[in-house]
Amino acid sequence: MDKINKLVSQKAVVIFSTTSCCMCHTVKSLICELGVNPAIYELDEEPSGKEMEKALSRLLGRNPPMPAVFIGEKLIGSTDKVMSLHLSGKLVPLLRDAGALWL
Repeated sequence: MDKINKLVSQKAVVIFSTTSCCMCHTVKSLICELGVNPAIYELDEEPSGKEMEKALSRLLGRNPPMPAVFIGEKLIGSTDKVMSLHLSGKLVPLLRDAGALWL
């Protein structure tokens, strides 16, 4: 969990993902299309990816926990939460408040 906290503190938007997950791809595409340049960590390519995946699974209460999206160092959640925020018009203000967008 320490490594996750360190990575999350270094960028306004952090996405923990796996390369073969279609839902991860969807969330990454949405965030990037909004003009955000997130830090993306593909856990299947990270040396300590399995340990980080276990920690995220405990944190989110779901397995697998991907994607796990953090905005402004706060855990937002997975695809359902990100899409819900986007459809309700709350995602862009959240990104703006975190300093990820300059609109």
